[in-house]
Amino acid sequence: MFLSVFDMFKVGIGPSSSHTMGPMVAAARFLDMMRASPFSFSGVRASLHGSLAFTGVGHATDRATILGLAGFTPDSYDHDRAESTLSSIRDTHVITVDGLPELQFDPGKDLIFDYDTPLEGHANGMVLMATDTQGDVILRQVFYSVGGGFVVTEEELAEGALVEEGDPVPFPFKSATEMLEMSQRSGKSIAEMKRSNEVSRGGAQNLSAGTARLWQVMNDCINRGLTSDGILPGGLQVRRRAKDIHDKLMEERGMNLTAPHTINDWMSVYAMAVNEENAAGGQVVTAPTNGAAGVLPATLRYYLDHVPGATESRVEEFLLTAAAIGGLVKYNASISGAEAGCQAEVGSAAAMSAAGLCAVMGGTPQQVENAAEIALEHHLGMTCDPIKGLVQVPCIERNGLGAIKAVSAASLALRGDGTHLVPLDACIETMRQTGADMHDKYKETSLGGLAVNVPNC
Repeated sequence: MFLSVFDMFKVGIGPSSSHTMGPMVAAARFLDMMRASPFSFSGVRASLHGSLAFTGVGHATDRATILGLAGFTPDSYDHDRAESTLSSIRDTHVITVDGLPELQFDPGKDLIFDYDTPLEGHANGMVLMATDTQGDVILRQVFYSVGGGFVVTEEELAEGALVEEGDPVPFPFKSATEMLEMSQRSGKSIAEMKRSNEVSRGGAQNLSAGTARLWQVMNDCINRGLTSDGILPGGLQVRRRAKDIHDKLMEERGMNLTAPHTINDWMSVYAMAVNEENAAGGQVVTAPTNGAAGVLPATLRYYLDHVPGATESRVEEFLLTAAAIGGLVKYNASISGAEAGCQAEVGSAAAMSAAGLCAVMGGTPQQVENAAEIALEHHLGMTCDPIKGLVQVPCIERNGLGAIKAVSAASLALRGDGTHLVPLDACIETMRQTGADMHDKYKETSLGGLAVNVPNC
């Protein structure tokens, strides 16, 4: 099994990897299908199902789908050009995209939120259609956005094509047990095995440059969030808090007035900065999703800014270790809130972050696996119930608490020798089973939990 670090960590836009980035990616794939088709097309349509319908407006799924059909992609998104394109489509009901004729598209009629017809493959389903001059559908494709910006067709999902196989890699572990066994036999750390796998596919230079860019985008996102204020979009009137908290923390530095637990505020503010940027539609990195994008950057920033002896030379090791753990979770369970609740998003992010931190602080592979297990175990059962379908409440604060748990899990693991009762594999399987048993109203539909118990929302 091989899932690249660049699959787990993707540069994209907020507010959601599954509901914003995924539909945009699906639309881009559909355009390619249209370009390769012998048919002559006159228009396009789309229908959103399941969680994509229920929380689509709050997650900007409608905008993402339209922009995807207009040729936009998450990694090269230009906000000003996107706004201009959306305005033009609303006015003219025409989409113009390279390699295809003008396509008729009326956002009010041709983009349907279907709340009554869930698709069988996954909670995040959408159908894209192309029509002829008579308005008849002559090309149709079902897509599923399965979390973290990953998109598969109906056929690919049936074939089990969620993880790329491709050419063999040196260390093809599919479970934490296999990972530890390969580590013991080879004498390599988890990061070293993951690095060997990555280099065998993309080369050392691409890996080094790519991971450096990922951290740069993550860190830039933190810094933007720490210096931006105002009200987040969407109607909840949620005010950005990261800047104010950060300003106060900076004022208190060196005054010998702060309690030791104030370090938790630093971790939280880094994570909140990222998720406020995400909620505002800014550029983030899936880690492994947008909704959980703040946990890992906050943990890594904590390491660099607050741990004595920390060095940026170990950032790649942190990311590789985290990606290895994230790959195991995705392969054996889920990283999708719509599929398994927030335990699959913030829980996975905390496990990845705990593993990465433990590794760069000198942890053995056994301690790293223990750190990931502790962090995931104590997110089991967490629901995904965003108020008004917006990735704001409880999501922003939840990332801060996820970072705190990640650091605590790494610290506890480092205090032991790696021996523990619950294996990471068992914890991942428990998360999968818990997600399967969880009622749909608690899985990113905004039909239960905080989403229905907060007045006036």
